[in-house]
Amino acid sequence: MAEELIISRGASRKQAYEELLPQIQSVIADESDLIANLANIAAMLREAFGFFWVGFYRMKESELVLGPFQGPLACTRIALDRGVCGAAATRKAPILVPDVDLFPGHIACSSLSRSEVVVPLVDANGDVQMVLDVDSEFVSHFSDTDVTYLGKIVDLLKIQHFTLTAN
Repeated sequence: MAEELIISRGASRKQAYEELLPQIQSVIADESDLIANLANIAAMLREAFGFFWVGFYRMKESELVLGPFQGPLACTRIALDRGVCGAAATRKAPILVPDVDLFPGHIACSSLSRSEVVVPLVDANGDVQMVLDVDSEFVSHFSDTDVTYLGKIVDLLKIQHFTLTAN
């Protein structure tokens, strides 16, 4: 396992993700513990991009429960009818929110969070197992590039830890 990230200085967001993906894949490839991998992915994303908050909420008994994260104190439990995370889990689709103040039902775990992107991990049975949540302290900080590449990171987790075909 590498102990440091290597991202080209001055890389575009897309290029940085393309450099980061194989490093994430390398870190999680030989580790079977999901929590360890979620923790490392959150740390790698925060280090590579300087995001305000990066973390995972895992589905437990029909609500999202805080998992490994990097950043300030976070909400511990999120109902599926609340916030961007709940909406992404309910819709089973990524959600990009340029300005969280304009998102109905946004949960302000931190008043410093201004934009957000959430990508759910949906298993082969169509069940949401978790969501990857990334926040920024800047309005309109995220784009479709983030949605695409965060989705690829979630796909790496799906391949590593969840069954891809129905049994």
